[in-house]
Amino acid sequence: MSLYEVIIRDWTTRAPSDVAPLAAGRLEQGDVIFLPHLRFEIAPDETRLFDPAILGHAKNASFDPQSGRLGRTTLEGADAERLRALMRRFSDGAARVVEALCPSYSARIRRGRASFRPAEIAGRASSWRKDDTRLHVDSFPATPSGGQRILRVFTNVNPEGRPRAWRVGDDFEAVARRFAPRLRMPLPGSGRLLALLRITKSARTPYDALMLQLHDRMKADAEFQSRSPQDAIDFPAGTTWLAFTDQVSHAAMSGQYQLEQTFLLPVDAMNESCRSPLRVLERIKGRRLA
Repeated sequence: MSLYEVIIRDWTTRAPSDVAPLAAGRLEQGDVIFLPHLRFEIAPDETRLFDPAILGHAKNASFDPQSGRLGRTTLEGADAERLRALMRRFSDGAARVVEALCPSYSARIRRGRASFRPAEIAGRASSWRKDDTRLHVDSFPATPSGGQRILRVFTNVNPEGRPRAWRVGDDFEAVARRFAPRLRMPLPGSGRLLALLRITKSARTPYDALMLQLHDRMKADAEFQSRSPQDAIDFPAGTTWLAFTDQVSHAAMSGQYQLEQTFLLPVDAMNESCRSPLRVLERIKGRRLA
C-alpha cells in the first residue's frame, strides 16, 4: 500500500489531466488516494453540530442521499435540518470528486450512505467485532454487497486541527491467504434463509460470508494485529482521502469529527477486476462465490 497524492483544491474542480487515467488503477491495486488540499468547509451556524452528544448511543449519524433520511442522531427541528444539509453537501461533493478522479466508474457506481463521526474513536468502549482500532477490511453483516466494491471517501473536519490516525496493513491477497485455512464455506441455502428471516436485506452470497469471516478473523488475531506488515498514517485536519475499504486493511486509531461517503461499484465496472476481493477469494477457493 502507498499514498497517491493528488492536488485538488475544491469539491467541484476536475482532476488534473495526468491524474484521471491513473487514479482508478491506484485505487484498484490497493493504494489510498490522498487529497491534502481538499478541505470541506463548515459554515459558522454548523459548528454547533460538532458535539458527540448529538449521537445518543450511536457511533455515527447517517444520511441516505437517495431518500434524504437522517438517522442515528438526537437532533430535532432546525438543528436536524442543518445536519441534513451539511451531509447532503458533503455527499454531493464526494460524488463529484469520485467522478473527477475515476470517470470510467461514473456510469455504474452507486452512492450509498454518508456518515458523520463526531465522537473520539480512541478509548471508545466496544466489542472486539465493532472495535475499529483493529485492522480489518469492510464487510456489511446486514447489507450484503454480493461482491460489489466498497469505495469510501473520508474527510477530516476536526475544528481543533487534530489528525485522524490510521494503521494500514498488507496487500489484500497476502491477508486473505494468511486466513484462508480458517475461512469456511457457508451451508447451501443459508444466505437465502437469512434474507427470508429479514436478518439481512438481501441474500448473503458465499463471498459475503467469507468476507465477514475474514473481518472477524483479522480483528480476533492478536498476533496479526501487532506483528503483520503495517504502516501508521496521520491524515491532518482539512484533508480528504479515499480507498477501497473492502481491500485495504485499515484501523482508525484516534481522531474526532470525520465525514465519510460510501459508494458501491460492480466488479465488472473495474479496470482490472482480477484485483477485486471477489476474484482473489475465488482464486483461493477455486470456485465462483457470487
